[in-house]
Amino acid sequence: MTFTNRTSFEKVYRAQKDTKTKERMLLVLNVVYYGKSAVHVAREIHNKSKDRASQWLKRYREEEGLEGLQDKIRGGRHPKVSRQVEYRIKTILKESNTGWRTKQVEEIIIQESGVRYHHNHIYRIVRKWGFKQKVPRKVHVNTASREEKEDFSIFRLNGNP
Repeated sequence: MTFTNRTSFEKVYRAQKDTKTKERMLLVLNVVYYGKSAVHVAREIHNKSKDRASQWLKRYREEEGLEGLQDKIRGGRHPKVSRQVEYRIKTILKESNTGWRTKQVEEIIIQESGVRYHHNHIYRIVRKWGFKQKVPRKVHVNTASREEKEDFSIFRLNGNP
């Protein structure tokens, strides 16, 4: 989406939530609509490279407009575990009321898919799936009841140590 006037671009700029895209939009706003130099604007917004600023301007002008300022989806290695197996593992983890250790999750992954991951990577996978690490909290096992506390205070008042 390209804009014909500055006010419509500024309106979209103010509504933008993604900080990287907003920074790039600020570059475009200053260069295209205010007529400033790309080098000076790149320095002002702490963009380290004038070449990178020129690339963003080119993507905005020639290629995709506003969509050109957003990060593109990058490729990567395909997961070893299929989506169906991943869904089964997530279901197993969700159904449990107790926490899981990475070793236990590793055993489930091996059992369900036959794939072995390093324990550090299992932690990353579990976080990616939306699970959070359970942190043990202090539990005061020996908390006295109200009656016990009153008995103790009476005991202390009677001069007993």
